[in-house]
Amino acid sequence: MAYQKGAGKSVVIALGGNALGNTPQEQLALVKKTATSIVDMIDEGINVVVTHGNGPQVGMINKAFDEAHAVTPGVPEMPFPECGAMSQGYIGYQLSQAILTELKRRGIMRSTATVITQTVVYPDDPAFEHPTKPIGSFLTEEEARQLALETGWVYLEDAGRGWRRVVASPRPQRIVEFDAVKDLMDDGYIVIAAGGGGVPVIARDDSYVGVPAVVDKDRSSAKLAADLKADMLIILTAVEKVAIAFNTPNQQNLNFMSVEDAHRYINEGQFAAGSMLPKVQACLEYLDAHPSGEALITSLEQAAAGLRGETGTRVAVRRTWPDPPILSDPQ
Repeated sequence: MAYQKGAGKSVVIALGGNALGNTPQEQLALVKKTATSIVDMIDEGINVVVTHGNGPQVGMINKAFDEAHAVTPGVPEMPFPECGAMSQGYIGYQLSQAILTELKRRGIMRSTATVITQTVVYPDDPAFEHPTKPIGSFLTEEEARQLALETGWVYLEDAGRGWRRVVASPRPQRIVEFDAVKDLMDDGYIVIAAGGGGVPVIARDDSYVGVPAVVDKDRSSAKLAADLKADMLIILTAVEKVAIAFNTPNQQNLNFMSVEDAHRYINEGQFAAGSMLPKVQACLEYLDAHPSGEALITSLEQAAAGLRGETGTRVAVRRTWPDPPILSDPQ
């Protein structure tokens, strides 16, 4: 099956970094399943841009360099932005390889392109005043305090497991390689971009400077999807549907949320800050910038079925698909 330029809907799919495993070997096995779900969508004529998290992967790279630098003369200290770029490269390589294999197996005449992506952030973003994202190795309190004195970095105690360096999570403002991603998508490539939210950079004197920070990958995905005017943003997570009263006897799985519903649930505290809340917020940011789009939150295994309207939680300004509805609205 050959690609016809201009045909089919466009979708940005945001994969969670934890869904890709904690080691290169584990990831290599998991991306085969990921590729099957992605190619299911491509097989239905969808133009796909894949974004992904990189939390376990960039942490592994950062830790390896930190520990090697500490014990082996001549091993350089690796800046955190470079660790982020490395993670984009190897995750993109494995995703691309798995997708190409699945495309070939089905006789689909498409190719992939992995774009190492930079994301512009503002230097005065309030997040830089309150870094919260843990990275790197666990340390004792004494080690953390000594390194803080030597480097000026911020270290915090992490859930009783030790002390870790923390960095800011600023808001994404612009995808530097946006034009390349759009041109490649328009030409029929399955594009892998904005890995880990993109390497955060500050625009300075007609150039870009990497900063040690982590951009939330769902927010970067929302920004990319809105700028592409993608028909849908799909955020893949560990659950099939968004729920309110989660993990209680009154839990209700949601089939549809209007923007108004979503804001109400957020105000009620229905979504956990470190879990579902940022995903719902990313959907709202996408819809605020691109009101005619639709967002979907579901699991990787149900992605193609969710795209067909059979499952998952749809988020939209208002329902845009015809009656009978996929599932009933919340009352």
